[in-house]
Amino acid sequence: MADTFDLTVIGTGPGGYVCAVRAAQLGMKVAVVEKWPTYGGTCLNIGCIPSKALLHASELFEEAMHNFDRLGIDIDGPRLNLEQMLAHKDDVVASNTSGIEYLFKKNKITAFAGTGAVAGTGKVVVTGEDGKTTDIATKNIVIASGSVPMPLPGIDIDEERIVTSTGALSLDTVPEHLLIIGAGIIGLELGSVWQRLGAKVTVVEFLDRILPGMDGDVAKQFQRMLQKQGFEFELGTKVTGIKKTDKGLTATTEPAKGGDAAEVTADVALVAIGRKPYTEGLGLEEAGVALDDRGRVKVDDHYKTNVDGVYAIGDVIEGPMLAHKAEDEGVALAEILAGQAGHVNYNVIPGVVYTNPEVASVGKTEEQLKEEGVSYRVGKFPYTANGRAKAMLATQGFVKIIVNSKTDRVLGGHIVGKGAGEMIHEIAVLMEFSGSAEDLARTCHAHPTMSEAVREAALACGLGAIHI
Repeated sequence: MADTFDLTVIGTGPGGYVCAVRAAQLGMKVAVVEKWPTYGGTCLNIGCIPSKALLHASELFEEAMHNFDRLGIDIDGPRLNLEQMLAHKDDVVASNTSGIEYLFKKNKITAFAGTGAVAGTGKVVVTGEDGKTTDIATKNIVIASGSVPMPLPGIDIDEERIVTSTGALSLDTVPEHLLIIGAGIIGLELGSVWQRLGAKVTVVEFLDRILPGMDGDVAKQFQRMLQKQGFEFELGTKVTGIKKTDKGLTATTEPAKGGDAAEVTADVALVAIGRKPYTEGLGLEEAGVALDDRGRVKVDDHYKTNVDGVYAIGDVIEGPMLAHKAEDEGVALAEILAGQAGHVNYNVIPGVVYTNPEVASVGKTEEQLKEEGVSYRVGKFPYTANGRAKAMLATQGFVKIIVNSKTDRVLGGHIVGKGAGEMIHEIAVLMEFSGSAEDLARTCHAHPTMSEAVREAALACGLGAIHI
């Protein structure tokens, strides 16, 4: 057995690698275990990063197709080079994953290749592809194994015609008709990519709305925007089976509440009904690590499991399955193990849908506040009244700020529009300091910027916005 490490992290996704780097910065001797050939987990390899590369490229393609002439840019018409677009995606992934390798070397973190399993307090066993095992002696263990796509019962994934997000990132041709099962973030983002490149997109969702968990007003108006782009939605509907034919796929659907069955034909079907914690092969049952009824690792407020010296962070524990949530937990845990006061404010974790327009949210929704019995006010401001948005042909969307009606403290912010994912953070920072709408309204914003819409929404929480 090698020298004892202070910390061994199983998994090098956003939570795992960030935890390892912060722990090393705090003076710990750190090891990581990764079974994939590259670091970065789902996010960097087959999730957040490659999808954003395709979203950006396809958005520019669509801009060239539909908006260049209005801006006085005359071209013969863009031609899709899908092979090069996918190569760009792969280059971006390679750059990011190699960056993590650099961070490990810089911070003197020891990396082990193989599948890591908890063998009780103080021991991790790594099994390589050749079946050989290596024992790691360690004072603390962090489970950061992430999540995997949720399967749909009765439907076999082949990652060619019936795909998860993994296969949807690597289709070698644009499907004529893409069927998406699930109207959450992953389905809408990847649907946007292929719709912009020429696919007809039909989204089937079990619930009677898109983007479950997001503000209802935002989801309703965003759905209308997507429908104008060409998306078709079948809400309150479930897919009961998919048959492969020589010509493509035939999916059987029926109303979620019961009723007559129907059929939808498509070339490719994307199953995007959510993700589940990845806990297989980690030795958790043998080590006695407790899971909850949804298969997540149970932890206390300091991310400790019921087994001494074993901790867990990220998608494998309770909370939103977001890369930045995992990163913050990784930092907090490293600081806690170093005797500091690591902390994550779960009330201020932004979420973004990287479509066009983007959707961004932080804090409470109206539905949540109504359920909690909190008295609130809403201030809204449309992009149509923003000068910069007009200049950029980006007038779809609005900013919505929700405040406590008694104290004016900002409780939530929701933005639909171009740049929403960047703009949401000024609301997040304000909320971290328990700021009010008036604080934001009295903060000078540069003109002309899209961010002025955020200030105007804050003004609308009080005496009223200036420009509407």
